Amino acid sequence: MKEIVRRRALILLSFVVMLSSCSEEETPEIPLEDPTVEISTVVTGYEIIWGMDFLPNGDLIFGEKRGRLYLRSNETVTEITGLPVVLSSGQGGLLDIRVHPDHASNGWIYASYAVSNTGGGGAQLKLIRFRISNNQVQNIEEIFATGGSNTWYGHYGSRIAFDKSNRLYMSVGEGGSTSYGGPNTGNNNAQNLKSNWGKVHRLTDGGGIPADNPVIPGNTAPTSIYSYGHRNPQGLARHPETGEIWATEHGPKGGDEINIITKGANYGWPVYSIGVNYDGTTISAGHVAAGITPPLYTWTPSIGICGMTFITSDKFKAWKGDLLISGLASQTLYRCVVDGNMVTEESVLLSGYGRIRNVIQAPDGSIYVSVEGPGRILQVVAQ
Repeated sequence: MKEIVRRRALILLSFVVMLSSCSEEETPEIPLEDPTVEISTVVTGYEIIWGMDFLPNGDLIFGEKRGRLYLRSNETVTEITGLPVVLSSGQGGLLDIRVHPDHASNGWIYASYAVSNTGGGGAQLKLIRFRISNNQVQNIEEIFATGGSNTWYGHYGSRIAFDKSNRLYMSVGEGGSTSYGGPNTGNNNAQNLKSNWGKVHRLTDGGGIPADNPVIPGNTAPTSIYSYGHRNPQGLARHPETGEIWATEHGPKGGDEINIITKGANYGWPVYSIGVNYDGTTISAGHVAAGITPPLYTWTPSIGICGMTFITSDKFKAWKGDLLISGLASQTLYRCVVDGNMVTEESVLLSGYGRIRNVIQAPDGSIYVSVEGPGRILQVVAQ
């Protein structure tokens, strides 16, 4: 009798476990909803706002391309004086602004800007770091300069990003005298490994050369060059999960790119591009070749690709992990769905506000977008 009861108990237990398992398997996952967003203007009436970032206390620091720096605190904007003289000509001027990840303890802020070339015509690109005291720039340190000259005052690139180890990445466009791709190029800076133009540079936060930087062909030791073959990379962002640095890059006529910056990689310009020259001539038959890293994602026609950031806030629900891309020519902010190292779809988040120069995420999780005509900053809040 006891054996029969024991067997019945085991059968009943097995049945309960089976039911529980089936119930778990059949319970559908509830997908996250898309957020409802509200858009407001937090800064307006300025010229081109190129770079912007947040201090640890939530204050917003931003710069006008013409060479002026501002701090927005408690809805009041104050000009910060004392920056070096900036050459605002062509595509140059006061470009990116980036706050050190450990700003609370060291006070450093970084800025890239164009300056007249002291050795002749054209311009150079410089990177400085500084502190702010009494609404003035203090303790300026120059930690990088391109050398050479940019005689057509275009394609500076110039975004700044930090990796998880506080290594500093700075994108630099091809500069030079012209921009023309293919075998008849008149500007090979991006492939010239003795030139700082057309590269993504990787530095210590004080401007030194990290020991684990690549040894670029033709060199016997690491240099600041981390990758090369870049035309005009105007966006950098760190992937929140992998820690990889992603970049946007202007193509010529077509072929705007998203790239993942890889140690020692050659991204092909001016020999390879999906786009064509502005006169319609072919640059290359595609972007695939031995030793060349193809883009992760492209746009043709060009959108005038610029700033970028990843959404990391839970407030944006189903959009968390997506990539935001700003478009100048398209006057559009795109939301790109990212799956691993792939962009699987894109949609329009903002349009009709003007040329969109930059996009960043605030400490409170909201999104800040700089727009031109006039220079203003929009805030996108998830409700």
